Amino acid sequence: MVGISIQENESIDRALKRFKKKYERSGILKEFKKRTFFVKPSVKKRMERIKAARRNHRFENFETTM
Repeated sequence: MVGISIQENESIDRALKRFKKKYERSGILKEFKKRTFFVKPSVKKRMERIKAARRNHRFENFETTM
């Protein structure tokens, strides 16, 4: 469970910003999205291969521009 304690004389906006950052870093939303639906192993492998190909392509383009 993510929680923060509001410090003395701290604005609500600042406290909310700290909470959002802590919430993102904890990975709760990512875990929730991952568990909401089932992805077949074959589809998961295909998605990983596509991601790797894109990453490779970006990296190759980055090297050629330097």
